[in-house]
Formats: sequence, structure tokens, C-alpha cells
Amino acid sequence: MNRLHHIRSEEKKYHDYCYDQYKLFEQGSWLYKPVQTVIDLLPLIEKDHPRVLDLGCGVGRNSIPIAQAVKAYNGKVICVDLLNSAIEKLDQYRKMYDVEEEIELHQEDIGQYQIIRNEYDLILAVSALEHTASETEFEQALRQMAAGTKQGGINCLIVNSSMEEIDLTTGDNLEVLLEVNLSTAEMMSKLERIYDGWEVLRQVVKPLEYEIVRGERKILLKTSAITYVARRESND
Repeated sequence: MNRLHHIRSEEKKYHDYCYDQYKLFEQGSWLYKPVQTVIDLLPLIEKDHPRVLDLGCGVGRNSIPIAQAVKAYNGKVICVDLLNSAIEKLDQYRKMYDVEEEIELHQEDIGQYQIIRNEYDLILAVSALEHTASETEFEQALRQMAAGTKQGGINCLIVNSSMEEIDLTTGDNLEVLLEVNLSTAEMMSKLERIYDGWEVLRQVVKPLEYEIVRGERKILLKTSAITYVARRESND
């Protein structure tokens, strides 16, 4: 098994376990609530027929609240995720939360997904783009996001950088099981270059650490999480 297949196999095990063990919007995991930065952006897309793209949507912790918000405006949320477990759960949740018509599902690798140009009022990728297959694919996805955004539209990214994995039993530093693990400086440089000329609405780098389990091993994940929100210039 090559490195990419190994990483994605481990990611699938971790996410499948989370999706089975924890329900959306119930305490106990990161599925408990949507990202506040995403919720803060919702008033900016309250218009007729808003179009939203959620890359790496998971089971819908962000896309469900977005769909609820745009329902009154005849909006649509396009949800893309590689894992069939995520898409299957989101299909259940969109029915449960009465937003089946507002959410469109696509099971696809986000690094390969073709984004329509000038199509979206909001594109978000929350802890998603670092799971593209390579640094080249990462940049291509970013450029597609930018090109797929309408004038006055917004891109919202939360991306991990400078990640470390530490075995909590031995204290050993382990190989980081992440497809794209750039330093914070490298990641910021890419974002600033691709979004040159856009209005930066929010830019925050926050050190985070949390425990996960891989097999029988308890792991400490350390990351510098970048929140980057930018709005494309409008000619209005």
C-alpha cells in the first residue's frame, strides 16, 4: 500500500468511527456544532437563489445550518465528500432537518471535483483541502475555488498547517498521516498569492491540539489552524 492509500485508509477508519459513534449536533465530538466563522457569514448570502459549495462536507455540520439559512431564499448547497459514509449520513440528516431539497450530494474526491466558474456566492472548505492528494492538487483546488466564485462572493477556508503527531504513551514523534502538511508560512504564502486583490474578511492562525485514537494507539495531534476568509471584488 502506497503512502496516499495508507493515509486515506486511516482517515476513513477514523471518520467512519466518528460518524457511527456520534450524532450530528450532539455533544461529545467536533460534530457538536457548526464552525462559528461559517455561521457569521450567513447574513452575507441572504439574497435570491444563493449558491453555496461545501467541499469536504462530512455529515453536514456546516451544510445543514447553511441550507436552513438559505431555504427562505430558494438557495442550494452543493455538498462534496470522498467518503460514502459521510454522504450516506448527510442524506439521512438532510431529510431529518427538512432541507432535502436544498442540499445536493456528490461523492467525489474534492481534489478532482470540477467547480463551475463564477457559480457560487460562498465556497467553504473546512479542514478539507489538506486532504487533497498532493501540494499541486491543493493549489489547483484553491484556484478552482477562486475561479468558481461570483463577484462579491466569498471563500471560507480552515486549513491545518505545521501538523505534528505524537504517541501519548511513548512520546515519540510519528509520521503525520495527512496528504498535504505545509508549514504555516508556506500555507499563508499560497493563500495570499491566490487571493491577491480580494478583500480579506478574516485571517487567524490558532494553535490547537487534541487527542485521537488510531487502532490501539492514543495520538496527540498538534496543528496551527488557519482561518482565511476572503471576498472577491465586485464591480457594483
